[in-house]
Amino acid sequence: MKKIQMVDLKGQYEHIKSQVDTSVLDVIESTAYINGPEVHQFQKELEDYLGVKHVIPCANGTDALQIAMMGLGLKPGDEVITADFTFAATVEVIALLGLTPVLVDVDPVTFNIDVEAIRRAITPNTKAIVPVHLFGLSANMDEIIEIAKEHDLYVIEDNAQAIGGTYTNKNMQKAKAGTIGHVASTSFFPSKNLGCYGDGGAIFTNDDDLAHIIRGVVNHGMYERYHHDVVGVNSRLDSIQAAILRAKLPHLDSYNEARRNAARKYSEKLKGNPNIITPTGACDSEGSICDNCDCHVFHQYTLRILNADRDALVKHLNENGIPCGVYYPIPLHLQKAYADERYNEADFKVTNQLVKEVISLPMHTELDDEQIEFITQTVINFVNR
Repeated sequence: MKKIQMVDLKGQYEHIKSQVDTSVLDVIESTAYINGPEVHQFQKELEDYLGVKHVIPCANGTDALQIAMMGLGLKPGDEVITADFTFAATVEVIALLGLTPVLVDVDPVTFNIDVEAIRRAITPNTKAIVPVHLFGLSANMDEIIEIAKEHDLYVIEDNAQAIGGTYTNKNMQKAKAGTIGHVASTSFFPSKNLGCYGDGGAIFTNDDDLAHIIRGVVNHGMYERYHHDVVGVNSRLDSIQAAILRAKLPHLDSYNEARRNAARKYSEKLKGNPNIITPTGACDSEGSICDNCDCHVFHQYTLRILNADRDALVKHLNENGIPCGVYYPIPLHLQKAYADERYNEADFKVTNQLVKEVISLPMHTELDDEQIEFITQTVINFVNR
């Protein structure tokens, strides 16, 4: 059996090596390193793929989320509601802009923001909701959009983990994750489903006026050289990374399908174990993944471990050559940087439980059946002992 990787970027690269190498060398030959043709071509190709009017590339996913909020004109003191169970970047940018983070609990099945918790958290100062499409599954956008319309709020999708995923609304209409709210951000960090070989990110929107503002923000507030019309930042996707992303974008659907296939195999082998809760797609709450699933792209394959020591399982897997991750071990409301006397522990029952139970198994496009068999059997042997 080949060595198990948490993310096998080298194995993925081997399949597209010649195209990536040629594309990178072409950029070096052109010397158009910043805002070159590759960036503009990637922007257009991603717009076509997503079915969104505007893609604005930038330097990384955290910048993308911050710039989206800057583009909306949110002001210090404005409240922004988001999930307690996610990576810190989501709340980090809210705090950096002087906005007021309002953390709420999540759903125990999908791990995404709890829509009823959103409703309870709204005040006259609330200006935006940031649903995080965690681990590759879209949040309940029907309900979130309805709440936003009712209270005149912005919806900013954090799509760092769900690019290529599809959301099917209550009218059975489909849209790509990140194209449903007012604006969205994504990350092209190397381990993402669509990842470059460094840092990169992008903002998506269908709003022409907002797109115009954001294009200025990412480039020092300039629309014309040396004319600074808005307060901006320096956040640009470089041409080499754009060239790599262009090489990978045509494979994104097959990458996501490979992840779904691996997830199905994991779940089939782990099903029925009373000590394990497997992840689910949007259409099934019983821990299965339908054959035609397009809602989940499995950036992570995350279990809940019951009646067993999760941390001891992490150690056991590592001792057997199986990398794994705990995403996330500490709720944001308990992090020093974001602790606030406004928060009541009783409002975070699900998150406080999840951080004790979750474990993410290796998930990438190169997983094979032998590896999946070994990983699942090692997990089962531990939780059953």
